Amino acid sequence: MSYTKPTAKRRRFPRLLIIGGGIVVWLLLQFVWLDSYSWLRYQEWEKEYAQITAENVRLQSEIRQLQTLLETPPSDEMIEKIAREQYGMRREGETVYRVEE
Repeated sequence: MSYTKPTAKRRRFPRLLIIGGGIVVWLLLQFVWLDSYSWLRYQEWEKEYAQITAENVRLQSEIRQLQTLLETPPSDEMIEKIAREQYGMRREGETVYRVEE
């Protein structure tokens, strides 16, 4: 068996393979981690968007409930209850005893 010198074409193939592989790895790193619009950040943004959308739906429901409360005025009994419980008001001649737990 005699030794034959490798041709230039054979020596270029591993270099091109290494360079091409490096480029592919670099592109994958850019796509997944490094880029400001990477796949991981996109997933974070999707999760944040879902949370904000859910909160928006909850707040819209709360707004609708509060608007219905505003549309119907409170009764006199409700006003009296609020005045007594929250503001400690009383009727004239009435004695209020507070019981603390």
